[in-house]
Amino acid sequence: MNPEICLVRAVRAGEWRAVKQLRLEALRDPIAHLAFMETYEEALARPESFWRERAQRGAGEADSGARQFIAEGPGGEWGGSLTVIVEEAGSTDWAGFPVERRQRHVVGVFVRPEWRGLGVAEELFRAGVEWAWGIGLERVRLIVHEENVRAQGLYRKVGFRASGVTVPLEGSGGSSELEFVWERGDGGEGPSEH
Repeated sequence: MNPEICLVRAVRAGEWRAVKQLRLEALRDPIAHLAFMETYEEALARPESFWRERAQRGAGEADSGARQFIAEGPGGEWGGSLTVIVEEAGSTDWAGFPVERRQRHVVGVFVRPEWRGLGVAEELFRAGVEWAWGIGLERVRLIVHEENVRAQGLYRKVGFRASGVTVPLEGSGGSSELEFVWERGDGGEGPSEH
């Protein structure tokens, strides 16, 4: 990716307004219903305290076990984001499945349409995966809707592979989500350069 296009960095705790703005934009994307577990209306109704806490967690404050990475343009505008959260062995994940080992889970992947195709998503994944490896984790995973073919292609491109785990979605008429994983040693330390 051309370094003049953007800088990928962790979000700062005080940037809650920008965190909120980008999330709301993500929730208005045409495929948001496949990519996110909340609606625009639900997010819009959340109080300021929610967004402040979300930014603090994403900045890694108070050992939150999370980090939100953003792609920032030369003028300070944000072009995309992803968040990496910890899942502790012995806990239960969002779908009620047991977590067998300590790992990172990528959530909230979004790149603004005008920033797509520039390598931004790849750089966001590079930062997230390198952070996971840097704190000694051996596995990063994400969950993607079975119909979200565009996202699946991106995840494969950067180094993830389908694990074979399927998560049925309640109340969705039989739809499922698929687990994609990246095990350390699966062919590199981070997303490959393109």
